[in-house]
Amino acid sequence: MNIEQLVTDDFNEMINVRRYLHQHPEVSFHEEKTYAYILEALCKLSHFTIREHVGGKGIVAKISNGNGPSIAFRADFDALPIQDQKDVPYKSQNDGVMHACGHDGHTSILLSVARLLNKTYQSINGTVTLIFQFAEEVAPGGARDMVSDGALTGVDKVYGNHLWSPYEQGAVYSRKGALMACPDTFHITVQGKGGHGASPESTIDAIVVMAELIINLQTIISRNVAPTEQAVLTVGKVVAGDTFNIISDSAYCTGTVRTFNPEVKQMIKDAMDREVKGITAAKGATCIFDYIDGYPAVINESEAVDVIDRAAEQAGIPFKETEQLMIGEDFSYYIQHKPGAFFLTAAGKTSKGITAPHHHPLFDFDEQAMIDAVKMFLYILKEEHMYDYPGQPIL
Repeated sequence: MNIEQLVTDDFNEMINVRRYLHQHPEVSFHEEKTYAYILEALCKLSHFTIREHVGGKGIVAKISNGNGPSIAFRADFDALPIQDQKDVPYKSQNDGVMHACGHDGHTSILLSVARLLNKTYQSINGTVTLIFQFAEEVAPGGARDMVSDGALTGVDKVYGNHLWSPYEQGAVYSRKGALMACPDTFHITVQGKGGHGASPESTIDAIVVMAELIINLQTIISRNVAPTEQAVLTVGKVVAGDTFNIISDSAYCTGTVRTFNPEVKQMIKDAMDREVKGITAAKGATCIFDYIDGYPAVINESEAVDVIDRAAEQAGIPFKETEQLMIGEDFSYYIQHKPGAFFLTAAGKTSKGITAPHHHPLFDFDEQAMIDAVKMFLYILKEEHMYDYPGQPIL
């Protein structure tokens, strides 16, 4: 039996696990039943040692044999506050909560890796650490606290995977250096002076102030950030006013800033502060400006991406270089502390109607992609010279 057959034979169990998790999602920081389900599955594996409540609701499982390297793999398991609108047998049973980003698949993939490593224990030369992480979707996330609580103790390298529906199933994507952005959030409240719409001269119109501010914010990127840098500033929500003939005394907006370069991020943050304070002061209004730092950017180590490339070749899966993505991922905390890389396993399937983007009520992924991801993890271990299967499995 080779790795291909080993993984294929476990596929039905992968599907069962994934669909159970999809039917029973829990939002970030509230993953009680999900935690218990993962823990129960891991406790059935005789060669693993398990550490519970790592950084909160995290689980770290280790399997060791021989004196080879120490490699960590990570999966996240939280869901989103989104209503599942798919018409499928495994539709979410929790109203208003849905696995709309593939974390159910990530968890099923890593539990499959655990089962297969337990079965082929004698083929391991080193230590494999499996990190099951809570709360990736909501800052401050779970990765930071898991790292602080020793999730990477003794680890030489760390790898992570994300099922990616925008790409057609049957390939693996990554890139050296910056892969995913730092996703920051901002909140701006303008306080003016309200009054009747017939007497604007006695007011300070917060809506007018906010409108000018939003227009000026859009020039920060175009006139302050070098064209060779990547940055986004988006105002996603504006709230102001109560009725048609009253000038509002306050206005609120919130949005996001996405960057790769910490210096560019700080420049944008400083420029926003100047614009907010300058425009509101010029109009006689006051303001509150809150800027919330998001996860650091995901910066892949070049050598680790080479390992992913070679593993994909061995697995018979095309490796492709992806563009830089302006989304965020708290996997960045792991590779701030240890060398490693993040890769995307293509999981869309147009022929099956699986085309909805992540965080969409119709999101789904082609479950065949889970086979690709499990094979990738096992071949990464082979490329790291710590897994020599096929051999004689322990049954």
